[in-house]
Amino acid sequence: MKILMIGGGGREHALVWKLRQSARVKKIWCAPGNGGIAAEAECVAIEAGDVAALIALAEKIQPDLTIVGPELPLVNGLTDAFRKRNWAIVGPSQQASQLEGSKVFSKEFLQRHRIPSAKMYGAYDSPREAYAALRFVTWPVVIKADGLCAGKGVFLAPDFEAARDFIERVMVKNELGAGGKRILLEETLEGDELSFIILTDGERYAPLVPTRDHKRVFDGNQGPNTGGMGAYSTDELLPDELRKTVISKIVEPTLRGLAADGIRYQGFLYIGLMLTKSGPQVLEFNCRLGDPETQAIVARMDFDLAEVLCDVAAGKLEPSKLKWKPGASACVVMASGGYPGKFASGKQIEGLTAVKQISGVKVFHAGTKVSGRKLVSSAGRVLGVTAAGPSLEAALATVYKAAARIHFEGMHYRKDIGGQAPPLRAAGN
Repeated sequence: MKILMIGGGGREHALVWKLRQSARVKKIWCAPGNGGIAAEAECVAIEAGDVAALIALAEKIQPDLTIVGPELPLVNGLTDAFRKRNWAIVGPSQQASQLEGSKVFSKEFLQRHRIPSAKMYGAYDSPREAYAALRFVTWPVVIKADGLCAGKGVFLAPDFEAARDFIERVMVKNELGAGGKRILLEETLEGDELSFIILTDGERYAPLVPTRDHKRVFDGNQGPNTGGMGAYSTDELLPDELRKTVISKIVEPTLRGLAADGIRYQGFLYIGLMLTKSGPQVLEFNCRLGDPETQAIVARMDFDLAEVLCDVAAGKLEPSKLKWKPGASACVVMASGGYPGKFASGKQIEGLTAVKQISGVKVFHAGTKVSGRKLVSSAGRVLGVTAAGPSLEAALATVYKAAARIHFEGMHYRKDIGGQAPPLRAAGN
C-alpha cells in the first residue's frame, strides 16, 4: 500500500508513525509534513488547503489511500474532489465538514435534531448587532466565531467589557481573519469536558478510547485558550453508564440527524462534550481527529490502522477490529515562547537524542523544520511528548521525565496534564 497523508502537525506525525507499523504499508507521503515526519515519510511541500495541488500530486504518485488530518482541506472540498475521481480517501465531504466549518450550521443542526447543547442567544453579522445583544445575555457568556480559527475562535466573556473587546478584535480588527466575520452568543455550560471521538464509514461506527485535553495555556487551567497543551486517555475517564448515555443521547442521534439531512458522514467525528448536571451536552463538532488527543489515542492503538482506514474508505468498517491497550497514555505539548499569542520561531531544539534513551516515549513533531543540520521550531506548538503506561500516573511520569531533557529557547509546557482527573459523572449523579 502507498498512503498519502495530508497535514503537517503532531496529529499527522502520530498517524504516520502508527501507519508505518503496518506490514501492508510500503510507502507514505505527507503534504506538507514537518521536520519530524520527514524521518518517517516523504514530505512534499504542498499546503494542506491547496486542493488543486493535492489533486495534481495524487495523479502523479497514485496513492492507494489518502488520509486527511486537518480541517481546512475538508472544508475546501478535497474529499469530494478525490471521490469524484474514484480515489480512496478518509474524511467527510465538504457539506458534512460544515459541522466544524460553521458554528452556526452546527448549532442549527443540533437544534433541528434536538441534540443537547447550550442555548444560543443569536448569530450576528455586524459588531453593532452583537454589542446590542450583549444587553440580554446572562454572564459569563460564550462567544464563538463562526468559521475556522485554529482553535482560537471561542471566548468565555466574564463581563460586557471583555465581550466587547473580543468582538472588536474579531469583527473589526479581523484578528481571526474570515472565520470571525460572523459570531454567535451562547449560554455558558458548567461541568467536566470530554472529547468523544468516533470513526464511521457512513453506516457503522466505532468509538475511540476516551480522551481529555487541556485547552488553557497555563497550569491550573489559567490563561487564554490554545489549540491544546496536552491530553490523556484512560478508560476510567468514561464510566460505562456515562458511555451508554453519550452514545444514546449524542452519538446515535447525531448520525441519524446527518442521514436525515442527506449527509453521508465518513471519517473521524470529534464530539466535544460538557458533562453537566443535567447530562452530556455538545460543545462543538470537529470533523477530524483532535490534536493533541490523537497522540494519546494512537499510543493506545492495538490494531492495524492502515487496514481499518482502508475498510472505512471502502464503506466496510468492522468495529470489532479496533482493539486497545489497557492502562493509559498521555501527551504533553511543548510550545514556543509567547504562544498562543505572538511567538518566536527558528529556535534550535536540543535533547531529543537523550529522550530516545527513555523506554516507551515517542516525541511527535508539531511545528519543526530542518534548517541546515539543525532541527528548529517553526510554529506555536512544537513537540508532543507522548507515552503509554499501565496507569495514568506511570504514563505521566515517563512523559515528564522525557520533557525535562528537551530544551529550546522560550519553551514552555504545562506541568499538570492529567493532574486534575477526577472520575467523570454520569447524568444526574
